[in-house]
Amino acid sequence: MNSKIWLSSPHMGDKEFEYVKEAFDTNWIAPLGPHVNGFEKDIEARLGEGVYVAALSSGTAALHLALIQLGVRYGDEVICQSMTFSASANPIKYQGAIPVFVDSESDTWNMDPDALRDAIRDRFSKGKKPKAIIVVHLYGMPAKMDEILTVAKEFDIPVIEDAAEALGSTYKGRAAGTFGEFGILSFNGNKIITTSGGGALVAKDEEKIRYARFLATQARDNAPHYQHSHVGYNYRMSNVCAGIGRGQMGVLTERVNRRREINQYYHEVFRALPGVTFLSEPSADYYSNFWLTTILVDHPEITREDIRLALEAENIEARPLWKPMHLQPVFEGCSFYGDGTSEKLFDKGLCLPSGSNLTSCDLERVVDCITNLSW
Repeated sequence: MNSKIWLSSPHMGDKEFEYVKEAFDTNWIAPLGPHVNGFEKDIEARLGEGVYVAALSSGTAALHLALIQLGVRYGDEVICQSMTFSASANPIKYQGAIPVFVDSESDTWNMDPDALRDAIRDRFSKGKKPKAIIVVHLYGMPAKMDEILTVAKEFDIPVIEDAAEALGSTYKGRAAGTFGEFGILSFNGNKIITTSGGGALVAKDEEKIRYARFLATQARDNAPHYQHSHVGYNYRMSNVCAGIGRGQMGVLTERVNRRREINQYYHEVFRALPGVTFLSEPSADYYSNFWLTTILVDHPEITREDIRLALEAENIEARPLWKPMHLQPVFEGCSFYGDGTSEKLFDKGLCLPSGSNLTSCDLERVVDCITNLSW
């Protein structure tokens, strides 16, 4: 059998092991340590805009801490983009709150500002003001942040940016994850850079980041004994994982450039295929890291599932787009606002292998498998 081609596998450089070895040599193996501090500073320098960062065990943990700081409690409602990974919505349930899902628009595949406004107006008419809005930069493509922030300001609702897939992406020259009250990053093994597992919380208010660090280290009070006045969490990143992250931050620009090259390559070789279109930057305002290259297949005889199964038969991993959250059994009964755009995208959409460590031979295998179908 041919060797496996993964959708998006970790891509290590030369420096990661040096940082990890330093952690071992200095015995900084326990959670926290100098690499965690350094990694946070590295991220802050990359994001700019005067932001502060807390390195955590996952992006999900970061989102949970953001909801806690926004005062989300049992019975509250939180608006969430429907087309996303479940980790965007699960922390709402952690708090005993209720997700309200909003559809995508067709330009960026992210939250539709018009549907967002409709959702908020309807919740207000029912006597309920949502406590937060969670918008996602899907597959690295920035959402329509100007329009979304305008709606949020109109109704005085804070925005959380789930930029788990969008490190290195920008909107109007500004880093994804720096527009909202909080931003979320992920360094899971399949992301554009990785710490094996990990994430980060981003905010412009340094005190909010200090409080997030406090909550993430079991909310231990300043006392010589273990004393706790708040419920805390074991959410901080380890010094070893942060060492990997410091090495990865040094090659982030290279990783973004390579993913964009792969996206352009797919564009060129599939240009002649009937019914195949791509998620593309709507204008010069949008700069995507193209974490994953995604296509829509609208062909009379070939479906996205035909392509996925053909690739699978050749030991090549591909994946349908995220199944919208309002269609997931775990969120059955939650309110949804939109025109079905996310459902259509899910029915026709496919993620192609996009890892920055793919070779020319790997890409040729993917392309040959797809172009050899009966177009």
